[in-house]
Amino acid sequence: MLNPHATKAPSALPRIVSLEGCTNFRDLGGYRTVDGRRVRHGLVFRSAHLGGLTQADRHVLATLGVRTVVDLRGVSEAAETPHALDGLGAEIMAAAIEPRVGERIRAALANGGATPDAIAGFMIEHYRDYPGYGAAAFRTLFTALLDGARRPLVFHCTAGKDRTGFAAALLLSVLGVPWAAILDDYLHTNAVWTGHVGRYLELDAATRAALIEARAAYLEAAFAALRETHGSVEGFCADALGINSVCRARLLTEMLEA
Repeated sequence: MLNPHATKAPSALPRIVSLEGCTNFRDLGGYRTVDGRRVRHGLVFRSAHLGGLTQADRHVLATLGVRTVVDLRGVSEAAETPHALDGLGAEIMAAAIEPRVGERIRAALANGGATPDAIAGFMIEHYRDYPGYGAAAFRTLFTALLDGARRPLVFHCTAGKDRTGFAAALLLSVLGVPWAAILDDYLHTNAVWTGHVGRYLELDAATRAALIEARAAYLEAAFAALRETHGSVEGFCADALGINSVCRARLLTEMLEA
């Protein structure tokens, strides 16, 4: 069984932040870009929800200097599991993306249509929707990321897998990290997220896997949809997020080191 307190060697990527009450909390720093620079450590973190943090965990986040937490969960999700950030002093920014795929999964369960292929198809369609219905939330996130006074910053959803996974991939793409490294970061959720333990036991193993796993096909579907509508990551950022070449240059200057 995965030890939630285990951490990879300092030189390994991604750099895991060991917490007692949260898995999948990691630093997005350390990745090399196509021009040989490196994403700075300690500026941006991705995570699962922060509703189970202990006092020791809050001390870790305080040591990291976390100033801002951007919550990508839907409204009801956020209300059901509030942040355990008392005393940290970080600003919480809501950037809600409602998990609409859940309704389709529940309907499939009710009518006997919850097969591995069906669930995988739902997830792919869900990811393809991110550049559209999630654009306002991602714009909120990137507006915060552009403000150096808001960093160090954590962004998260419930598992830190889907909405957070797309957002992390988008940021690393903007910074010029190669796709292979972006995909490795995305898939690492499968090694460190333990929030699924004890959940979805009504599903057979293959169907459950289609729901809880981060899969390359899911992330690739989101970026394919993005390119179909906007031509490129840069086009999506300019059209949907307000990240023009000047903003991107500032991000590169502030978030990359030689």
